[in-house]
This record gives sequence, C-alpha cells and structure tokens, in this order.
Amino acid sequence: MQNRDTLYINGQWVEPSGRNTIAVINASTEEVMATIPDGDENDANAAVAAARAAFDGWSTLSPIVRGEFLAKIHQGLKARSEELAQLIAAEVGMPLKLAAQIQVGSPVANFGYYAKLVQAFSWEETTGNSRVLREAVGVAVCITPWNYPLHQIAAKVAAALAAGCTVVLKPSEVAPLNAFVLAEVIDAAGLPPGVFNLVSGAGAVVGEALVRHPQVDMISFTGSTRAGKRISEVAAATVKRVALELGGKSASVILDDADLAAAVKGTVNACFLNSGQTCSAHTRMLVPAALHDEAARLAVEAAQKFTVGDPFGGSAKLGPLVSAAQRERVRGYIRTGIEEGAELLHGGPEAPAGLPKGYYVQPTVFGRVAPDSTIAQEEIFGPVLVIIPYRDEEDAVAIANGTPYGLAGAVWAATDERAQQVARRLRTGQVDINGGAFNLFAPFGGYKQSGRGREMGPYGLGEFLEYKSLQFRPVPK
Repeated sequence: MQNRDTLYINGQWVEPSGRNTIAVINASTEEVMATIPDGDENDANAAVAAARAAFDGWSTLSPIVRGEFLAKIHQGLKARSEELAQLIAAEVGMPLKLAAQIQVGSPVANFGYYAKLVQAFSWEETTGNSRVLREAVGVAVCITPWNYPLHQIAAKVAAALAAGCTVVLKPSEVAPLNAFVLAEVIDAAGLPPGVFNLVSGAGAVVGEALVRHPQVDMISFTGSTRAGKRISEVAAATVKRVALELGGKSASVILDDADLAAAVKGTVNACFLNSGQTCSAHTRMLVPAALHDEAARLAVEAAQKFTVGDPFGGSAKLGPLVSAAQRERVRGYIRTGIEEGAELLHGGPEAPAGLPKGYYVQPTVFGRVAPDSTIAQEEIFGPVLVIIPYRDEEDAVAIANGTPYGLAGAVWAATDERAQQVARRLRTGQVDINGGAFNLFAPFGGYKQSGRGREMGPYGLGEFLEYKSLQFRPVPK
C-alpha cells in the first residue's frame, strides 16, 4: 500500500481540508493499492492562492533559470523511472516494458525538451514600430486523464512552467500516484513555493472549483468530450483561456494500392496500444470493398497475436483496462455492435479465458461495419477494431470525416505522395503516412469535437503564452 495523506500546496506537503479518501485500484488484481486525499473546494482555493502569489516572481525569472529548474525535474524523473513504470503499469494496466518506454519515457523526454526550448525560444520580436512580447498567461490549471497519466501531465506542466505560468495540477483520481512522485521530484528540485501545486480529488468537486475560480487564467484539460464541454461552460463565466484535448474515432484509410498486410498490421497495432485506451487510436479501418475479406483475415491474424494477461508477466501484449466501469463500458459496446448487425470476427464481450481477476477484455474485431453504426461513431476506448468497406476514394474520405471527432488518423498507399493527397483532405489533427511514427515534438490536438489548442513541442509552449505589443514613436527621418 502506498497511501498518500497530504497535498502539495505552496511548496509544502499539507493536510487536506477534509478527511475523505479515494481508493486507487490495481487494474490487474482489482485490489486497493493505495489511497489518496479526496480534496475539496478549500484545497482548490488554497492551491490557487499559492499559485497566484508565486506568479509574479516565477514569470519574471530569466528563461535560463526556468530551464535550469526544468532540467532538474527531468533528471529527478529519470532517476525514478523504474519506480514510475511499476506504478503506472499497476494503475493503468499497460504491460511493464511498454509502460517504461511510453508512459515514463515520454514525460521524461518532455521535461528535458522544454528545459532546452525555454532557453532558445524567441520571447520578443520587432514588427514595424512595435515590440511584440510573449508572456505567461498566468495561473494555469492542468486537469489530466488516466490513460497516459504522467505523459499528459508532463505535456501540460512542463510547457506551462517553461512559459512562466504557475500551475495547479488536478490529476485523474483513477491513476494519481505518478503525480505524487512528480510533486516529490519538483519539491526536491527546489522550485519556489507556489509555482507548482497538486490537489487530488473528484472532477465534480475539485475540478469544478478550479475551473470557476476567478483567479485562474487558463484551463488545460485532457479527457472526454462530455467533460470538455462542461469545462467550457463553466470557464466561460470568467472568460478563461481553455485548451482541450478530447475524444477521437480515428480512421486508418487503406487505399487500393497499399501494401495490405503492412497496413492492416500497422492499423491493428495502433488500435490496440494500451488496450485501446488511447484517444488517438486508429479504431476504424477503412478498406476497399473488394479487399474487405482479405483485410479481415489479416486483421484477425494480427489480433490473435495480442495475448492478454498480467502486465507484470513479461509475455502479455494487452493488459487489463483501467477499471471495472471501463471494462463494462467496452463490453457494452461490443454487445451493441453484435446487436446492430456487425460481423464479429474475433473476440467478444466474454471475459478472456484464465483471467478470473482483473479488468480484462478480449481484443475484438468487427467486419462489414456500417459507417453510421454506434461502434463506428462513438469512442469505445478499448481494444475494439471496426472494419468499414468503402466504394472509392471519395467515399473513403467522406466516411473518415463522418464523425464528430477529428483527432488522428492514417493513410496507407503505394506512395507517400498519394497518401499525402488523401491525408490533406482529412479533417483531423494528425495523420500517419504509411506507418509514420508518432513525433513527440509535433503539435498534438484535434479538429471538431476532439478539442481546441495544441500540445507538444513549441506549439504546446505557445498555448500558455499571451502576446503584448509595445508601440514606440516612429524615429524622425
């Protein structure tokens, strides 16, 4: 048990306002692995007050000094990488080896990246008779999800601190322990009191209090589209800046001249990563109608290689889902797909054999799925792939664009040139061309109801900056 009984506010570990706690459940054993404070509005208010008091000092520090602090955090996280991988594998269920590479490697890299970027970034420029300054937005509240918990924290917190913002972090109560480790690392790095604050608790209580707080200047949120809409509504009362990274229903478009075997394998891998608990997962595979049966056969073969089991066992490629609620949600979608007439090619709603404990779901593949069906339109957030046949390229583009989302996608073709032509027509924030790898420093975010704003790289830094123009008198000729 790794019980946490304090919050990190104003540079100190302090007792929460109330005595309620939240249990953190191990996804593979269904046992309580820790408890955390169930913070309340008083805790939220204290954190905002500390961040507000620290803002002037932090925002006016030299970018070089801020970069030095970020470098210390980078090194501190790196030193605790093994511990963090173990924690996140237990919290979320991603197999340990992948958790070390992705769940920990990415956030460590992010802090290192922003430590360097902040010192090389152009903070001022001249245009005409104006000096244009880039300045911190102010107090930033970062509300983060459970599926890539530390990665999403780092994408926001590292960029916000680099920009000169002070931060209040509200991590997911489902996978929060990694955030407490980060707070310990930040404390050891010696950041001035109030620059970073951690308040755990329920979104409906702590999250709402932070979003409506008049002294908060910006909300950066990653999570469901439903919650993002609520945040937008509440934040509108004080005209806060709001950055949202929300849901997705990404299409992998396989064109008629693509290497079908490579395209199907790549799509299945992108769909099932983290047991499908990835907002940018390629969950819709679009194939020419004439190639559907061959694509379906290849998809089933690929899915059969995704062995389900203990994330600490060493051989499983799919761990459990994060919670009982998530497991039931995904199984419900699988049942709906069957009821609506999609062809169940592999998997199903039943529990995987030999796994009486843990929130496990079978990797599932549906064929001949109607583009307007529930499982083709709604985000399932589990290891479920739907195969949708299309008539021609125009039909493929229309289907790919035919959901409320627009976060990610892929195009596969015989040449990158042809794939790029189709990719330019997709209304989505990122498109992988013939298996192009994820770029940690390219802009990440979506169109339509997948959100607004971008994270990662210099684009993520820009979300936390305001522009100020200083107008000077023209120099007499």
